Amino acid sequence: MNSRHVIAAVDDGEAPFSFADFRARAARRLSLDLPAGALDVASPPASGDHSLDTLPADPLLSASARPAAVLVPVVAHDEEATILLTRRADALREHSGQIALPGGKIDAGDASPMVAALREAEEEIGLSRRHVEPIGYLDPYLTGTGFRVFPVIAVVRPPFELTLNRNEVDEAFEVPLGFLMRASNHQRHQREWCGRVRQYYAMPYQERNIWGATAGILRNLYERLYS
Repeated sequence: MNSRHVIAAVDDGEAPFSFADFRARAARRLSLDLPAGALDVASPPASGDHSLDTLPADPLLSASARPAAVLVPVVAHDEEATILLTRRADALREHSGQIALPGGKIDAGDASPMVAALREAEEEIGLSRRHVEPIGYLDPYLTGTGFRVFPVIAVVRPPFELTLNRNEVDEAFEVPLGFLMRASNHQRHQREWCGRVRQYYAMPYQERNIWGATAGILRNLYERLYS
């Protein structure tokens, strides 16, 4: 069995997490333009499953990585914003039961990563585009499984209804932005994988374990807006 244990957690104190504050921060620090060099497959992105490792990202993995996009849906509740997450279907062959952001592979017909993220969210959980306002990109995120993921931050306006595609998603749920954007909840774990000890972020919330690429992307959102 692979080893896994917590190696660090950092406290950052309190921070404001109202939707109005989030929107103000996003307006200053996010852009709907793709980050410079985002499409350069020959150059591994700084963000990814490799970010906490002592070794740099594998250039061959970056060059062969398949493009994907995820939506980071920030729900505009009056008191405190939340982020909408999913639990992947237990019946899936890969990453079954894991906590994820809505998203998937970028198809040839998608005009941009943003279009792909919106399409995937609609297909996976029935999140209608009329409730969604994209507000910016994070830097691409390289996964150890060979995907170059483009995270699209978006505001979701309630009320809205979801219709889950049960072939892909077993559950959709919201987590307070204040929990996810507080560094004291960003644990660093490690485990042996493919013959190497790899480090990764985890953000356990109630009975759910948010970890891996999903936690890494949320950590990047924290670094962009709240650090």
